[in-house]
Amino acid sequence: MIALNISEAARLAEGKMIGRDGIIKRVSTDSRDVDGDCLFAAIKGERFDGHDFVEKAWENGAACVLSSREIMVPEGKSAIIVEDTRKALLDLAGGYRNMFDIPVCAVTGSVGKTTTREMIAYALSAEKKVYKTQKNYNSSVGLPITMSLMSNDYDIAVLELGMNVPGELGTISEIAQLKMAVLTNVGVAHIEFYGSQEAICHEKYTISKGFGKEGLLIVNGDDELLYKFRESTGYPYVLYGTKEYCDYRAEDIHMENGHYAFTFVHNEMRVPVVLSVLGQHNVLNATAALAAAHLNGVDVTLAAKSLYTFTGFQNRLQIMDVKDYKVIDDTYNASPASMVAGVNVLGGFETSGRRIAVLSEMRELGENTLKYHREVGEKIASEPINELIVIGDTAKAIADGARQKKCSYLIHEFDDKMQAAEYLNQNLKAGDVVYLKASNAIGLKEITKYLMEQ
Repeated sequence: MIALNISEAARLAEGKMIGRDGIIKRVSTDSRDVDGDCLFAAIKGERFDGHDFVEKAWENGAACVLSSREIMVPEGKSAIIVEDTRKALLDLAGGYRNMFDIPVCAVTGSVGKTTTREMIAYALSAEKKVYKTQKNYNSSVGLPITMSLMSNDYDIAVLELGMNVPGELGTISEIAQLKMAVLTNVGVAHIEFYGSQEAICHEKYTISKGFGKEGLLIVNGDDELLYKFRESTGYPYVLYGTKEYCDYRAEDIHMENGHYAFTFVHNEMRVPVVLSVLGQHNVLNATAALAAAHLNGVDVTLAAKSLYTFTGFQNRLQIMDVKDYKVIDDTYNASPASMVAGVNVLGGFETSGRRIAVLSEMRELGENTLKYHREVGEKIASEPINELIVIGDTAKAIADGARQKKCSYLIHEFDDKMQAAEYLNQNLKAGDVVYLKASNAIGLKEITKYLMEQ
């Protein structure tokens, strides 16, 4: 991170400084996560208004507060007053970015952004010092936090860029100033804001606004929409995937001792790859990572070895041993594509007991939300699982879809997640495997916590 004078931060944010000048070294939007070198940005969200926590931020040690309200500043503290804290935060992020002269590889997509980002970082780290997006700071609010923690000590940065509303991705991409961008897929996440998958696809391609005169797109050639509009930006691109026309391909996909393995192919290059993470969908993510490594001059054989050390992270296909059964916690978030992929992982999991899928609501799917839930049920109807548990009225559409396709497994419907948790606690047996999936807001991870406490 780079130290910045508060007066300079005020200039970048086009605001007015009140109080003493000093130094800030990072940005936070959480009043609990501040210290003496931190700028607390008061952001108004759907549930909370950061302006209500300004006093708490100062109490917790924040050096300065970014506010759109006129406020009384305690002695020894500072404030920057602006018209719009969200815009000011982006202006500040742009100022930070101009202090770094390192190439940036960005990742966007409807599903798997974080995992792909992590895999790219692991692959590049075989020969480079890599900076990556912190936590899930991938939005117009999160990117400034990520930027404030960057430094010139790195060879390359891997940034995850998300989009919640139209225009957001293009805006933060311009601030990030990209060298290349990976597009993983087009799903229906946030479709209520865009209207159609084609509209989402076009929005994904606005990531190219982050390029200057030069830039390179690394596009999933297996995704029909991304492939269809691959030339829409005018920037050069390469394709990765499993299709014959892809520049970087995964061939001979198979299992080795419970791990997915494949051959990474580019022109005459053929590199064997073994993954530690679950799920066949991660073969595509790994292919993207190795393509990015090769395009940045990293030895692919070394990159593949580094990639093997990636084992995933919390609440994303995380396997836990509970008593004499296993829980696969995949509760971080959910979309139709990721839910189907997750149940596919469960169906292929080697176990002596039963395979039980516990699914609940997927959010932000718009007016066709029941249709998307029903389609998930239809697509998982043939999976070799033993029981399906659905929680909540919306998720019951998943059960309806599975029944419509004449699934062979038992289905249980619960109104409340704790009812499901109690059922599991009373009925799970040795060797069973439980898979949990829903949007993060549903809080399905509480079932994992409950089972572990028991």
